[in-house]
Amino acid sequence: LHARFARSAPTQLTAIDDVGVHVMALRGGHAGAATTNRTDDEALRDAARRAVAAAEAAAAAGPGDHPGLPAAQPYRALDGYDARTAALDPETAAGALRTAFAVAADAGAEAFGIWTAAEVRTAIASTAGVEAEDAVTDALLKVVVRDADGRSGMATGAAVAAAAVDPADVAARAAALMPRGALHELPSGTYPVVLGAEAVGTLLGFLGDLAFNGLAHAEGRGALAGRLGTRVAAPCVNLSDSTRIAGTLPRAFDAEGVPKAPLPLIQDGVAHAVVHDLRSAARARGGARSTGHATAPGGSPWGPQPTNLVLAGGGARDEADLARTIERGLFVNRLWYVNAVRDKETLLTGVTRDGTFLIEDGEIGRPVRDVRFTDSALGVLERTQDLAARPRLVSEAEFYGRRFATGALCPALRCSGLRITGGA
Repeated sequence: LHARFARSAPTQLTAIDDVGVHVMALRGGHAGAATTNRTDDEALRDAARRAVAAAEAAAAAGPGDHPGLPAAQPYRALDGYDARTAALDPETAAGALRTAFAVAADAGAEAFGIWTAAEVRTAIASTAGVEAEDAVTDALLKVVVRDADGRSGMATGAAVAAAAVDPADVAARAAALMPRGALHELPSGTYPVVLGAEAVGTLLGFLGDLAFNGLAHAEGRGALAGRLGTRVAAPCVNLSDSTRIAGTLPRAFDAEGVPKAPLPLIQDGVAHAVVHDLRSAARARGGARSTGHATAPGGSPWGPQPTNLVLAGGGARDEADLARTIERGLFVNRLWYVNAVRDKETLLTGVTRDGTFLIEDGEIGRPVRDVRFTDSALGVLERTQDLAARPRLVSEAEFYGRRFATGALCPALRCSGLRITGGA
């Protein structure tokens, strides 16, 4: 169920009921695939024939690098399903929208965004003996509160259960981040910064692809190639991929039927691991095995991805507490339009948005006109000084149709320097 809204009015409500079957066949180390939305016998036979034909055509060119289907392994059922959310009641969406509109009106502004929830069931069976089934739900709310001058604040809420997403809280947090008063111009330079959880989640998402992608790592393109076992972040940084920590969007196994298990990625600032699917592990050699991070049967051509990143909290109470030691710096709620400049360096560029403020004498105060940053995501973690105590699940919440809902469980953090390179 997907509801969009703009200018404090609903603009779309879509209910989506989708069944898909993905058939993969292996021949000579090559994977062939075919999909269908039909589940009658003839449609399934046709999909299997097409998958085999694709695999045999690829195998005719020579041996491939796929190591074969995984053996059946026991997997642990996780508490990622909420029956009330699975009912997908449109009234739940309507109530969330009404609440967001009322909070925005109280702030003299309008609300924009989406509310979405889903029930997703996944079943995997293979000739190697894998039989696995998982059911999950997710609910996501994204609210942008914007005034007549175009100034905006944004907040999100995400959880397994819709009841755990408080629309009043999400909208109030967005309204509190809407700038008021004259916008201050910030010159280019390097500034101490407090990054809100939304901004931290964006950086972690890019690190998932640039640093922890096992295929990129095996091919020497990853940012951690040759750096595992070395310090890449501040000692206070502990990052893992785990579906068992409360607050994540858990799954029992990956797209190849390999069970998921907690995987430390950075411990006390030291890089420990990257994530693998079957194919990237085979390419990495050296005894590497799938860590349960395939995003597609047979392995995505873009490689495996961590989908449940968890950054442990620190000793600060909140963003205001993190700012107390900064004489002059910047608070950034959200990073937007972010792109990688140099993958190996995790060098990113993007702009701040929906809540950027000066920090002066330890206080988050005057609003700042949005700015462009160009800096390394790993560099931000290396310069991290402290983190807020309570991580929060953040997600861009742009899922529509067939979905694999993800989010990063992360707190706000204080970094000794973020490079600002111009205006937005």
